[in-house]
Amino acid sequence: MKFGITPPFTCSYLPEQDEQLLVFISDTQPTLLEYDLLIGAGFRRSGTQIYRPHCGSCNACESIRLPVDLFVPSKSQKRIMKRNQDLTIRISHDDKPEYYPLYESYINQRHDDGSMYPATLEQYQGFILSPWNNALFIEILENEQLIGVAVTDNLVASLSALYTFFKPKEQQRSLGTFAILQQIELAKSLNKPFLYLGYQIDTCQKMSYKQNFLPHERFFDDKWQLITKKAG
Repeated sequence: MKFGITPPFTCSYLPEQDEQLLVFISDTQPTLLEYDLLIGAGFRRSGTQIYRPHCGSCNACESIRLPVDLFVPSKSQKRIMKRNQDLTIRISHDDKPEYYPLYESYINQRHDDGSMYPATLEQYQGFILSPWNNALFIEILENEQLIGVAVTDNLVASLSALYTFFKPKEQQRSLGTFAILQQIELAKSLNKPFLYLGYQIDTCQKMSYKQNFLPHERFFDDKWQLITKKAG
């Protein structure tokens, strides 16, 4: 395997710092097996790019994954499941035209201070889709109306939660947490031992929800380490 390092650029999550990425380089399209091995070493994908933070002066980003058979929902997570018991879940293997308008409204109304604003179809496709990847689209419906989508990579030995977007007016439902709970159940049904949640930065408020899923494992010191209680 070959890798390259990007030049420094402003960090998306800690704007007072610069970040660098270690990027997987391949003469051919990556395979799902290669990505499964890389995600197990702390990497992640954005579109077709597979990367891992490689910052000289900062190690705040820690890859986080859930051993789904060990997961125990909290009281709060149980309440979220009960609150959303009126919703229907469907699984699609294909991107659909109705996904992008939902993504666009989500980014433009909830993340207008982020690097993905303003949303465009080209940006959506470049981030979500990949010709070598086997993505699942977990549809969340209310009375047959699509209100949320959780894009989930279906790998050889795991699932990876890539991105979840939903109708901004449905924020009281806590659909981000609800989507992870659905992905946990999907991983169990597919006999996948792990659900990857991307990166966790304890000082970043936008990521704080991830550490509420316990127990979980974090990748630091070049190995996965089990975390049984919330930081702080």
